[in-house]
Amino acid sequence: MPDLQPNSEDLRVKLVISYDGTNYLGWQRQRLHRETIQETLENSLKKLFGRPVLLHGSGRTDTGVHAWAQVAHFDPPSSIERIHIIKAINRFSPQDIVVQEAYLAPREFHSLHSAVGKLYRYRILNRPYRCPLRRAYTTWIPQPLDLERLQEFATHLQGEHDFKSFQSAGSNVKSTVRTLFSASWQRIGSDEIHFLVHGSGFLKQMVRNLVGTMVALTLRKEPPRRLTEILLALDRREALKSAPPQGLVLERVYYSPELDKKCRKLYE
Repeated sequence: MPDLQPNSEDLRVKLVISYDGTNYLGWQRQRLHRETIQETLENSLKKLFGRPVLLHGSGRTDTGVHAWAQVAHFDPPSSIERIHIIKAINRFSPQDIVVQEAYLAPREFHSLHSAVGKLYRYRILNRPYRCPLRRAYTTWIPQPLDLERLQEFATHLQGEHDFKSFQSAGSNVKSTVRTLFSASWQRIGSDEIHFLVHGSGFLKQMVRNLVGTMVALTLRKEPPRRLTEILLALDRREALKSAPPQGLVLERVYYSPELDKKCRKLYE
């Protein structure tokens, strides 16, 4: 383990976290102290250090949304030289939240502001009947979906666009322009269809709004240009309903290679 100086003002810890979001009101702490991922982990850190610790996430995930590799950071209030951070936090946390990796990060690292991209996956169970064992991690659609038509819609989303039509209310951002580096639909096994999207950043419920709109347009057999028309309208009322949260997973948060090299893994 790297040599850690007690009470060092330069000490910052980066965490990679997985969680099942079913029982939580999303990532971000709520004013009324309703259960969220952030508040739950901050309570674990408080038990560990004996004082409040602020945890910064790479971004919000909504109620019921999951994460395979959410990234967060905190500045420990005391030495962690004798603490196995991963085991300690997991010991104080519920079983549906798990710290997978921990790094020593430079002070310039910020889980939100340093991020240069994110990868999301949306999973659809596409068969005539439900699967009770997959209900918390997929959205069930019984009507057959045309994968080729879905992919045509996704192709129109790639590149830099103003995604205001796919931004849900309740978020103040300076710009609604985002870049999607890739967007594709894939058939997984015999009965699942997944949407994978890698972008520079995402607006509130943007992925769910995109999925819900593409699925609805596909079922209506609308042409691909209809999605472009909705995109250019810059009006949320033009887009269709949002897809349910349980099918969505944050798979990865990207940082620059230069910054990644400055983060030292605490445990192998």
